[in-house]
Amino acid sequence: MLAELSQLMVETATAKGERNVSIPSLPMTENYETAKGFCITSGFWMMIATFMGLLGATELMAPDILENIGWLVFGRVRPVHVNLVLFGFVTPGLLAAAFYYMPRLLRTTLYSEKLGVVSVLVWNLTLVATVVTLSAGYTQGREYAEMIWPVDMMVVISFLLVFINLFLTLRTRKEPVLYVSVWYVFAAIVLTATTYSLGNVIWRPGSGALRGIPDAILLWFYGHNVFGLLLTPLALGVTYYVIPKAVNRPLYSHTLSLIGFWSLIVVYTHIGTHHLIQVPVPTWLKVIAIVDSIGMVIPVMVVLINIWYTAKGELGKIHADIGAKFVFAGTIMYFFVSIQGSMMALPQVQRVTHFNNWVVGHAHIGVLGFAGMISLGGLYYVLPRIAGKPLFSRFLADFQYWMVLIGVSGFTIVLTIAGLIQGNAWLNGETVYRVLPQIHLYYVIRASLGVMIFLSAVVGFYNIIRTLYFNPGESAS
Repeated sequence: MLAELSQLMVETATAKGERNVSIPSLPMTENYETAKGFCITSGFWMMIATFMGLLGATELMAPDILENIGWLVFGRVRPVHVNLVLFGFVTPGLLAAAFYYMPRLLRTTLYSEKLGVVSVLVWNLTLVATVVTLSAGYTQGREYAEMIWPVDMMVVISFLLVFINLFLTLRTRKEPVLYVSVWYVFAAIVLTATTYSLGNVIWRPGSGALRGIPDAILLWFYGHNVFGLLLTPLALGVTYYVIPKAVNRPLYSHTLSLIGFWSLIVVYTHIGTHHLIQVPVPTWLKVIAIVDSIGMVIPVMVVLINIWYTAKGELGKIHADIGAKFVFAGTIMYFFVSIQGSMMALPQVQRVTHFNNWVVGHAHIGVLGFAGMISLGGLYYVLPRIAGKPLFSRFLADFQYWMVLIGVSGFTIVLTIAGLIQGNAWLNGETVYRVLPQIHLYYVIRASLGVMIFLSAVVGFYNIIRTLYFNPGESAS
């Protein structure tokens, strides 16, 4: 199957094309049950994920607030929050959009809605297992790879089900040229299933880990790629579909879209070791990680130039479409998080920024600000189309937009300041605990911003459910 997929991609690269490429479109008569399922999944788990994040932020502000209840201590809440944001909120939201636009771009119908519904159910069972096991203290204790082996296998099976459905859809396509969003979706699924298996060392069920430095290298190969080769490609796939559709204009440059795709795949893959600059890993690995981290400016700016030139002069249309509004804001966050990431890879900068709240702020810009905003944008773009009715409440969607935007901007500012206080104090020889009173105020502000994010998630889930099932609006034409 991979060989056939590769051949289809080659056909696209060699197809005759112009500078401007329009998105293929075909009226569909599907019921979109798979897309609906992933919409509900994303909305529901966003509530749980943001609540766990708020709980963790509250515990940092007031460590004894829950009197050390075992399954709610910070060491268990934090991995639950991270994994639910990654696999519960952002990824399903991006997949919901993908299951809508992939058949349309391929001018065919989804291979199997039944298989799609099964994949949604397995995905949710995996998330339930994640929450239960991590809360109970069953963990492999490795960053972004905390789930135990049975849950790891459920994750791999979930991605495999999604891949099979979309690949079999690809085989029946009537569109000869693969639009760039198709490339990104398949890259995300195939590469993530591979890197997840490697990073979680699934061939060692007992430990789920190697030993010593090789384990650290392999872990961060996965730990960074799970964002750059899962969230980034899926988010860019949504962006390349929604923005041209919203402004009713062909993509600015098909050539730039391919340059952005291949440079992302080539450059991003090797940057995970920049998390280990202060660790005794081989120097050549550190050099590659630093160079490629700086080189990430290329795929990022190529993509952003392509998208922003497509939308040039049409910001009114972007603002009028709530889905496009979320997505466009996400592209701006993509710019900031990528420039910051390149800078953080420099050893002199990392001396101050590593191991403190600066990194936490950076993660929030990337996952919530970039991928999260685009995930919500994809949801709001496809919701009325898969429901056959207008969005239940544009007001509530706008409310969620501003709450998330204010929240993630606030996180960025507050955590960056706290990180700089910590980093400079430690660099000057100060002990960890003596710095805590200085950053307590920032933890209070952080928790307050978390309330806004959680409330926005509740509002968003309500809007999704009302749009799909309890919407009094007239059927969309």
